[in-house]
Amino acid sequence: MGKEIERKFLVNGDKYRENSSKTYYKQGYLSVDKERTVRIRIAGNRGFITIKGKTTGCSRQEYEYEIPVTEAEEILDNLCLKPIIEKYRYRYIDADNIIWEIDEFMGENAGLTVAEIELPTEDSLFTKPDWIGQEVTDDARFYNSNLIRNPFKRWKNNK
Repeated sequence: MGKEIERKFLVNGDKYRENSSKTYYKQGYLSVDKERTVRIRIAGNRGFITIKGKTTGCSRQEYEYEIPVTEAEEILDNLCLKPIIEKYRYRYIDADNIIWEIDEFMGENAGLTVAEIELPTEDSLFTKPDWIGQEVTDDARFYNSNLIRNPFKRWKNNK
């Protein structure tokens, strides 16, 4: 069984860009049920389908498979719920070799930047870079699957 243990944080400034790689992401959802989500994603020039289970704490089941990018494009265009999520993902590796993924959202979610860290266990210790802000792991508004139903631009006071 695949398992994802992930924590999410807001970001202060753009200092993370200095030592990061950047990739364009486009993703949509076929299912956004509370018990499961099914996502189609194009990351750079690769396509993926991802199935995720219900989040408990900061953990959930996750299964991801590569699919042809042309099929991912067709599914995004014809079958996914709208709006489609578009973002730039920055991959930042800190001094402890911890990988941070920072998403700068576009379109309906422009203005939102969220950092994620995947951990081996829920109680893993890590050092936060100085540009990491408030933790939002437990705030469902920040789940990508919820950003299609309630885009960031609709939030009152944007946070």
